[in-house]
Amino acid sequence: MDLAAHFLATSLDRFGGLKSTADAAIAQLEDAQLHEVPFEDGNSIVVLMKHMAGNLRSRWTDFLTTDGEKPDRHRDAEFVDDLESRKDLDALWEGGWETLLGAIRALDEEDVTKTIYIRKEPHSVVEAIQRQIAHYGYHVGQIVQVARALKGADWVSISIPRGASGSYNETMGHPTDS
Repeated sequence: MDLAAHFLATSLDRFGGLKSTADAAIAQLEDAQLHEVPFEDGNSIVVLMKHMAGNLRSRWTDFLTTDGEKPDRHRDAEFVDDLESRKDLDALWEGGWETLLGAIRALDEEDVTKTIYIRKEPHSVVEAIQRQIAHYGYHVGQIVQVARALKGADWVSISIPRGASGSYNETMGHPTDS
């Protein structure tokens, strides 16, 4: 596999990992908790999901051919917690991720050298993908932290729990911490 194909496959895996992490955190919450704001001027998980879904749709629709900031995107509206139905929220969330995953799967090795635009600023395809991995990682981290705070002692770790690195390393065939 050449470097461009490896980059695209790895990027697809990283995006999938971010979605899985967010989904695992969200799954631990009751519907009402998705609307809780953790601190003044903070964002509920609904708002974070709406914002990410809006960004996903905008950035990845016609990725190679149109500016990543679509004229019909209303970014400020993404920060309003106005989705009552978890079904509607899930549809928005899944639709955004499907747009991204479909766009990445449609790319070929020659596409990574192309230039795309986000808010009229040129970006290489590699740079644009890396930009979005960082952006989504930031918001997934927020989702996890808010979910963890809301669950408190009932939180079920979605990574290696504290104090379990040694046993995790053993199961993965790595030497333990001594």
